[in-house]
Amino acid sequence: MKKELKGQIIESISAQLKQYPNFYITDIAGLNAGQTSKLRRECFEAGIVLNVVKNTLFAHVLNACDNEEMKSLGETLVGNTAIMYTEVPSAPGKLIKKLQREGFKKPVVKGAYVQECVFIGEDKLDQLASIKTREELIGDIIALLQSPIQRVISGLENASEGKADDEKVGSAKPAAEAPAAESSPAAEAAPAEEAPAAEAPATEE
Repeated sequence: MKKELKGQIIESISAQLKQYPNFYITDIAGLNAGQTSKLRRECFEAGIVLNVVKNTLFAHVLNACDNEEMKSLGETLVGNTAIMYTEVPSAPGKLIKKLQREGFKKPVVKGAYVQECVFIGEDKLDQLASIKTREELIGDIIALLQSPIQRVISGLENASEGKADDEKVGSAKPAAEAPAAESSPAAEAAPAEEAPAAEAPATEE
């Protein structure tokens, strides 16, 4: 490779590292044409920039940077290397796991620089795929802070509803009772008149 071309590639890699805060170092060797096409399409849809690089050129860029942690990723530059640049920390991890579920054996994560932290090894894939963005973390914190407040508001609303029910019960008038009928003094029954005694017929002398 000509020196001028190497310089252009190094400049391109450096520009990508400045543009994207996160990147994964992966191995995609062994993918057929169809799988490679699908990988590139999926990366494009997820906002991931996929570039195959020479190990020596990428190592040159890492060694030239001031970030000591990033330099430690140089040990992963063995064999085939493809860089996945991303703004969303977990995007490449989630994509790789999705492809694995579909039967893909590659890409394989060799290392990553995500949220200013270094990850080395394929066993870090699950951890990488679960990393949340700053916005997602803020959303989680807000939800946690709101949860106790919502419980308090709910409790106050329930208490208010219970009080209103009690007031309704208390203000309800009891059914009107029919006034007790005043008993009038019992009418005294008039004594029965005795029938006049029948006069005995006069006896003839």
